[in-house]
Amino acid sequence: MEADQLHTLEESISYYFKNPDLLAEALRHSSFVNEHVDIALRDNERFEFLGDAVLNLVIGNLLMEKYPDLHEGDLSRMRANLVNELTLASIARTAELGKFIQLGRGEIQTHGQDKNSILADALEALIAAIYLDGGFEAAFAFIDNRFHDRLSFIIHSASDHDYKSRLQELAQLTYRVTPQYKVVKESGPDHDKVFNVRLAIHELVAEGRGKSKKSAEQDAARRALERLEFKK
Repeated sequence: MEADQLHTLEESISYYFKNPDLLAEALRHSSFVNEHVDIALRDNERFEFLGDAVLNLVIGNLLMEKYPDLHEGDLSRMRANLVNELTLASIARTAELGKFIQLGRGEIQTHGQDKNSILADALEALIAAIYLDGGFEAAFAFIDNRFHDRLSFIIHSASDHDYKSRLQELAQLTYRVTPQYKVVKESGPDHDKVFNVRLAIHELVAEGRGKSKKSAEQDAARRALERLEFKK
């Protein structure tokens, strides 16, 4: 990758590497390395592993500082909300990280630069590169800056059982859209109906069931949150 391309990304993320080779490795997908076996290159998977650990440590630290009265279960749920694949991909898109990732021809043809999994992995690899280049304080500052709005926003759910509110907050923050709910099936007699509701957010679809439309929507939102919070 050309030095001016790396510099453009450095300006975008407001961090300038002392060792640019670390940044280059963080942006090198395995598909690219597999097509260039004639030269000694390392893909970003090791950095992804390290970046995941650094990210979880920093987010855990920030949550404990911001919400000192919350219990472990609440902190774990909030951290899962913040570090799932869809959220990481969204943050990567704000930095236009996709256009800097080196991909193999097959991934380029299938628009790998916009795949959630590739973007999320590249962001974790970038965090590792910053950590290795500038130490924990530099990685902490980068993560704090990129996750600041989400950290401030995530606590404002109406309650643990108001899944629709929690999902709406997460969807608006991640995609700037509102979940769309649609009744797809009604069954049973009038006095004992069961509703099936489908919701859609970006590329995520989930279905829920309930004795009323509202309860079915809550169930669909709960199922969507489970997938969002624990998808890694």
